[in-house]
Amino acid sequence: MAPVGDAPRDPAAEERHEERAERDDYSHGPLVPDRAESAHLGAGARAQGAVGASASHVGARGQSAVGTSASHVGVGAPAQSAVGTSASHVGVDARGQSAVGTSASHVGVGARSGVTVDEVLGLVDAVLREAGLTRADVRSLGTLDARAAEPGLTGAAAVLGAPVRGYPAAELAAVSVPHPSALPLAVTGTASVAEAAALLAAAGFPTRACTGAGAEPDGGTGARTGTWAEPCAGGAGASAGSAAGDGSALSGGSAAGDGGEASAGDGGPGGAAGGAVLLVPKRKSRRVTCALAASVPFRPNEDAPDVRLLPLPHGYIAGEPGSPPTIPTPHTTAAMDMHTHTDAHDLRHHGDAEVRDEKLIDLAVNVRTNTPPDWLRKRIADSLTGLAAYPDGRVARAAVAERHDLPPNRVLLTSGAAEAFVLLARALPARRPVVVHPQFTEPEAALRDAGHEVRRVLLRERDGFRLDAAVVPEDADLVVIGNPTNPTSVLHPAASIAALARPGRILVVDEAFMDAVPGEREALAGRTDVPGLVVLRSLTKTWGLAGLRIGYVLAEPDTIAALERAQPLWPVSTPALVAAEACMSRGALAEAEHAAHRIGVERAHLLAGLAEFEEVRTVEGSEGPFVLIRIDGADTVRERLRSLGFAVRRGDTFPGLDRNWLRLAVRDRATTNRFLQALDQALLIGG
Repeated sequence: MAPVGDAPRDPAAEERHEERAERDDYSHGPLVPDRAESAHLGAGARAQGAVGASASHVGARGQSAVGTSASHVGVGAPAQSAVGTSASHVGVDARGQSAVGTSASHVGVGARSGVTVDEVLGLVDAVLREAGLTRADVRSLGTLDARAAEPGLTGAAAVLGAPVRGYPAAELAAVSVPHPSALPLAVTGTASVAEAAALLAAAGFPTRACTGAGAEPDGGTGARTGTWAEPCAGGAGASAGSAAGDGSALSGGSAAGDGGEASAGDGGPGGAAGGAVLLVPKRKSRRVTCALAASVPFRPNEDAPDVRLLPLPHGYIAGEPGSPPTIPTPHTTAAMDMHTHTDAHDLRHHGDAEVRDEKLIDLAVNVRTNTPPDWLRKRIADSLTGLAAYPDGRVARAAVAERHDLPPNRVLLTSGAAEAFVLLARALPARRPVVVHPQFTEPEAALRDAGHEVRRVLLRERDGFRLDAAVVPEDADLVVIGNPTNPTSVLHPAASIAALARPGRILVVDEAFMDAVPGEREALAGRTDVPGLVVLRSLTKTWGLAGLRIGYVLAEPDTIAALERAQPLWPVSTPALVAAEACMSRGALAEAEHAAHRIGVERAHLLAGLAEFEEVRTVEGSEGPFVLIRIDGADTVRERLRSLGFAVRRGDTFPGLDRNWLRLAVRDRATTNRFLQALDQALLIGG
């Protein structure tokens, strides 16, 4: 029988999680978060809050505002809430501990045929623990009608003392779920059986596979007894009917009693099924998927409607093409710096911001680990005895020139490649600059800061982010492109880039990561036959010199002279000059080549691990020391990874990408394996 629900369809997929748990670094043991609070991952990963059964409210800074006749989710550090009457609430503090009152929640379940009672109850219990609830708080189990009579589900419902509510596939498909998945969509027509069924059950939408006759047991004054009747629409006790004495009503009905109000729903993420929200989004085990939801009373006279769980129009990149209807997560690592009134990308955000204030395992910064090597540290340390003298860059300049078989007047040493971008923007008389994206954002930021109007050429995922020279405007007098490109890791053919050269055009190629490509194939550094060519190199990445700042420019003598005139005096320090000279030696170049080959091996291991995740899509043909991946709702996954101790680079600051992209630095195999375990957990949490 074909599988139904959110569970895998084939044995290989079914055993995916077991296989991941048995990676070849098993000696590292299970992944343990670095901080106590990281182990308590709720619906918002690291969110602390107060969780209840009937509504969800989030304030601007995470403090919850709680009224009567409803329960709420407050996010704070620690959670702060003001709780009214006629409702039950769960308060969750910064360590995930809770104080639980009586609640009414509804569990949505997607399952494979033959699932056991223990499997269902095991995941239901885990979801309830996450919300700080108990089995006694469950009022119903919702699922696909074809699974409503499954022994594993009916048996679990009997243990919980709750009815099973079955919904036709078309009814489930009509619910916009916050965390869609392709597999259940293909099998059942809904992007998540568990979330859709939970939301429908909480909102009280009509069901057509309910068991028995009567009403749902709910235990309070005016409580109904028995089970819900077919067709479950209309009349007292119907799912779209009325409630008395329990303080709230399901969607489409009316309420009487202490503080009861009708629920109209908000239609926003997490509340797509009338007046319902997810307390816990879908969670997965091998053959079961569960989600937890509760009803939300709509309040026309609500004092602060903006604290409801609605799609906020700020703090994240929303509405871009291809963005799924997931709940975005505000970015917290850096403030948005728009540079223009219309640009939605933070061009000044870089990977170091991801690890600046927290001790996380770093997959965000593209600097090779365990660098600088000891011999280079010693050379730099020995140079400190000469700090009393002004820097003299002639020897280092000659060494770079010899390494690329160029005369010294074609070389300019800079304080990292970033300074070179500033010099280009200030010193060259470009009138129609074009930047090819996605790529390192500093060139565009420098051009804008210098007063240039920058046009963008956006390479597309469907083309593999490959360069098409025909899309670059013919009138562009300055073109900037990276190779291999950060963040896509695409290595463009040298001939394709050289084809961009035109009389009167400056062609800037950022080769900061070219020394991480074995043999530096497709490099243009050292070429003198391409008119207007400017190549930028950095020693930061391979040699671990981000704090020392050293890079260089290779270009025609007139261009070098113009850039040099824009430089301040003594722009590169003596230790940096010594490092540049040392890194041009034959021994250093051989070490860099060996490192490039090693990066290729480790990158292949990372890509093989990522290929196990059906939720992850990688950019093909990666050649750099990093890979670019796409995950629906990647911004939320990124925050969950942070709570598990891993920093990755957000992708939405790169023009041409949105919040569903992440960049991962290539690391050693043991670190990669630990990261893949963490990614598995982060994806399971989000379901």
